[in-house]
Amino acid sequence: MAQGGKRILVTGMSGLIGGMVGRSLAQDHYVRALNRSAVEGVDCVQADISDLDAIRPAFEGIDTVVHMAAYLGPEFSGQVSGNLIGAYNVFEAARGAGVKRLIFGSSGATQMQYEVDEPIKAMVEARWDDVPTPRPILTPQDAARPNGIYGAAKLWGEALGRYYSDAHGMSVICVRIGRVVKEDWPFDARHAAVYCSHRDVIQMVEKCVAAADSVRFDLFYAVSNNRGRYRDIDHANEVLGYVPQDGIPEWPMERPG
Repeated sequence: MAQGGKRILVTGMSGLIGGMVGRSLAQDHYVRALNRSAVEGVDCVQADISDLDAIRPAFEGIDTVVHMAAYLGPEFSGQVSGNLIGAYNVFEAARGAGVKRLIFGSSGATQMQYEVDEPIKAMVEARWDDVPTPRPILTPQDAARPNGIYGAAKLWGEALGRYYSDAHGMSVICVRIGRVVKEDWPFDARHAAVYCSHRDVIQMVEKCVAAADSVRFDLFYAVSNNRGRYRDIDHANEVLGYVPQDGIPEWPMERPG
């Protein structure tokens, strides 16, 4: 751990985003993993986030939690245990351990149903002639419109964050993450609109970790600067200094290099 580094717990480090973020943070901070399976290269507490007592030891001595563990499958029981009970347990264990800040990995699925309506529908289908100027941009102030139970479950986590910030003084930053894939390149027009590169999702989380103590509760979108982007990045730029390094300027297009 570099001098002055934080003590960070990352949940879900065996996953794509959690793994990338955790390894990047470990270059400058002490990183501990909370994961059901072992994670190489960092201290790891193996436990399921659906078991509050089992995960409490992972939070001891931690300054900042980056919560990326999530259930992505179709089963409602998995949503309940992983994304409802699991999210509560992570917040509660963090509170009990005196954690100062929790970064909650949310999802653009919380507002994805806007994509069925024009002109956002045109944006995610790359029908540029049907997109007005200025283009529509969603912000956290726009109503939630989840496109399924997963998105609705993520809204529960965001609401928990608001509660734990207000009631317990914890700094909570929610990040609605765009489409991040192993290949680090979109596979269709819709993905090109909500694409978030590996570099950009890592940057966003690192900016959240380093955010001023005055940030008590906030919500940002992690998305690259794509032509079809309909999610706001100006607020993240103003508060965090987030500037996407990547973006999809046209679709279809070949991957550079």
